[in-house]
Amino acid sequence: MRKSNSLLTHIDWPLLASFFVLLFFGIATVYSVSFSEEHPNVFSLSEKYGKQMIWLGISLFLGLIIFLIDASIYVKYALLFYSATIVMLIIVLFMPPINGARAWIGIGSMGIQPAEFAKISTSLLLAKYISELIIKQQTIKTVLYAVGILFLPSILVAAQPDAGTLIVFSSFLFVLYREGLTFDPIILRLLNSFRGLKFKSTWIGSHFIPVLFVFLLLFAVTLKLNDSVFELWFFPNIKINGVLFIVLILATLSILSIVFFRVFSTKRDRPKILLVIILGFLILSSLVFFVNTTFNHLAKHQKNRIELVLGMKEDPNGNDYNRNRAMAAVGSGGLTGKGYKKASVSSVRSNHVPESETDFIFCPFAEEWGFGGSIVLILVYLFMVLRILFIAERQRSIFIRVYAYCVAMILFYHFAINIGMNIGLAPVIGIPLPFFSYGGSSVISFSIMIFLLLKLDSNRMDVLR
Repeated sequence: MRKSNSLLTHIDWPLLASFFVLLFFGIATVYSVSFSEEHPNVFSLSEKYGKQMIWLGISLFLGLIIFLIDASIYVKYALLFYSATIVMLIIVLFMPPINGARAWIGIGSMGIQPAEFAKISTSLLLAKYISELIIKQQTIKTVLYAVGILFLPSILVAAQPDAGTLIVFSSFLFVLYREGLTFDPIILRLLNSFRGLKFKSTWIGSHFIPVLFVFLLLFAVTLKLNDSVFELWFFPNIKINGVLFIVLILATLSILSIVFFRVFSTKRDRPKILLVIILGFLILSSLVFFVNTTFNHLAKHQKNRIELVLGMKEDPNGNDYNRNRAMAAVGSGGLTGKGYKKASVSSVRSNHVPESETDFIFCPFAEEWGFGGSIVLILVYLFMVLRILFIAERQRSIFIRVYAYCVAMILFYHFAINIGMNIGLAPVIGIPLPFFSYGGSSVISFSIMIFLLLKLDSNRMDVLR
């Protein structure tokens, strides 16, 4: 690989600037929300903002190291980085639980969260694997290998359990979709296994995103109608629960579809259409029963969070206390906010909003800067994500492009879900706000992601497959 003449010449300054803007407002918010008059110095190690400053320093130091290392190292040793984080994810399962989850490896009085770094290593290995594929190559083997790279850390994260990080790992599926690694080969093999049928492509595998949204809609409807009871208008004495009602509707739609296509399709296409409709009905019905069964076997607090977000029940002073208090804090900021260090509802001292310096750090920011400041913050995050997508599309290297898309999706998931938690649009699942939330693993891992991307992008004019 040919080295670039000057890192400063090729570095993406808009992305770096947005990174430092978020870091600055992040530490300012941590300082504000956990301020102690006894230790007003921002470098006071007895307070959380002092520790956060240490982690910021470590992040910037690691960023400098990343810039000094040859970019080809990250391609060459992607599998090694991935293996190391997998080992750490296994080790963490044997650590004592903290807040009900085995997610941290303790080092003295501090600890690291391997799942945060697993996102980086997974991004690197996925980028390396896709970059080594033959152009447009898509077989069952290639798709399963790509999914396997995502599945291994996901299953270990689920075992901790860490629902928030597990959801973030699903963002990699959009990267596969962008690179053309859909589930078409698997679906085609299944369909073509029937004698006399020959499909060349499938709508489901090639249109992953709309199918995903259909599944999510079906997921929400299934849970919403989980305990409901319906009377059949043509059999008024027969009552069925919500899950069977959904399956009945799917069956009715399938029958109507079969009748419609039998009338308007050719004899040659009828077997294929009939098979697709039947399989579609079976898959959707199986999904309904799977969602219902899984939901009924969730832990009580997990079921409560989902039910509260879907409006299935209300408990503002009980299970929904965190989300309810977070929305109250955000709303109390009004249009222009109360001013810096004047957050009363969401400060650590008031203890009105739990975890206001970690998962709910958006609350004090919104309370201090109001709706206007919150919109500006969201725009900065959107600018960063869009800038990364712009960086991805200008690459000649497949490896850098895929890695950039991974980073963009991880950041988008984090900031969208975290802010959604704070304003009542998403369940409380414990996911940090990038560059804002207090915590060493989060700040360091997100900083490494950005610095790696900046380093790789600075070599975009080089031959880096």
